[in-house]
Amino acid sequence: MIDIKFLRENPEIVKENIKKKFQDNKLILVDEVIKLDKESRELTLMCDELRSKRNSKSKEIGGLMSNGKKEEAEKIKKEVNEINEKLSANEGKEEELKIEIKKRMMKIPNIMDASVPIGKDDSENVENERFGEPVVPNYEIPYHADILESISGLDKESAGRTSGNGFYYLTGDSARLHSAMLSYARDFMINKGFTYCIPPFMIRSDVVDGVMSFEEMDAMMYKIEGEDLFLIGTSEHSMIGRFKNQIVKEESLPITLTSYSPCFRKEVGSHGLEERGLYRVHQFEKQEMIVLCKPEDAMDWYNKMWSYTVEFFRSLDVPVRTLECCSGDLADLKVKSCDVEAWSPRQKKYFEVGSCSTLGDAQARRLSIRAKGKDGNYLVSTLNNTVVATPRGLIAVLENNYMEDGSIRIPEVLKPYMGGIEKIVPKKD
Repeated sequence: MIDIKFLRENPEIVKENIKKKFQDNKLILVDEVIKLDKESRELTLMCDELRSKRNSKSKEIGGLMSNGKKEEAEKIKKEVNEINEKLSANEGKEEELKIEIKKRMMKIPNIMDASVPIGKDDSENVENERFGEPVVPNYEIPYHADILESISGLDKESAGRTSGNGFYYLTGDSARLHSAMLSYARDFMINKGFTYCIPPFMIRSDVVDGVMSFEEMDAMMYKIEGEDLFLIGTSEHSMIGRFKNQIVKEESLPITLTSYSPCFRKEVGSHGLEERGLYRVHQFEKQEMIVLCKPEDAMDWYNKMWSYTVEFFRSLDVPVRTLECCSGDLADLKVKSCDVEAWSPRQKKYFEVGSCSTLGDAQARRLSIRAKGKDGNYLVSTLNNTVVATPRGLIAVLENNYMEDGSIRIPEVLKPYMGGIEKIVPKKD
């Protein structure tokens, strides 16, 4: 959510930003907010004048009563009651206006960074840089579900009976490899100086409203029936929510955290769920990184954060690239975002394994997260980034470490988490 003062003073900049995101249907919101904001401020001024008048009249009553002028005092009491009635009505209108303004402000997208490329959708995202040589071996790489089945590591049929499409059982060495990646990701980020956290896996609606747009919420979040609780789609939600209505000390910034959680997503939309594979599922696990910092430090942290994910995947012998999200693919709260994509030797193309975003003060404004500086309080900037989300990360490791004999080579950094084994071999029938 942007600053209403900024919108009030720069409506054309806000409108131009909306146009660059190809959301022309939201242009009317800017004019509506300006109109409602003007009415609200006029009403606030009127209420302040009524309160001042009421206070003045109330003081008169005391003086008249002490001087025995009861009749005059009663007359002024009546005037005070009339002022109270008018004030109460105006305060009700004032509150209604604030609600209407907020409703519209929550839908107006954040101001993007000037470096964001302009494009309508993810097909117009821009490749930034490649890391590692993408190799296609001279032997066939099977579909990841087939690789997992060859080591008796995947059971989607049983998961279909217990939970439905979009769920899975990982078993044996594949489950161990999955956990090894998450444990390594945890230690990788701790070694970068981040504090490890395990957050709540459910959050209230006011936190959901604070961390994401309505469109994202409808497409992603699972609601707990009969309770004001949602299953998290990523630990960023509860990690940022942890600081709701807090004033942090400036000297504690930056706050650098890395969190583990299961994640739950509806995956509503055009992509759909995978019948056999694990690329798009309802449930997965993730190691995340979250930073709260001074506004002037946000872009430096943004570049550090995506580089950590690149470094993590390269340590697993997985070639990756970074892809700059264009304006039309940028979620409304984000200032700038890039995806980290892993090389798929089977598909001979890259696929998304992580996403890094800086959101400016949008989440902090919604959740009232401030820092106490020498010149007063100010809104912090928030950033988030995927270290690894698996099973997507697992797919990348399986494909890039698949050997001609059907075995899966264990990357050096994962061997300590896998009991020292060198490779996973197919199970014989």
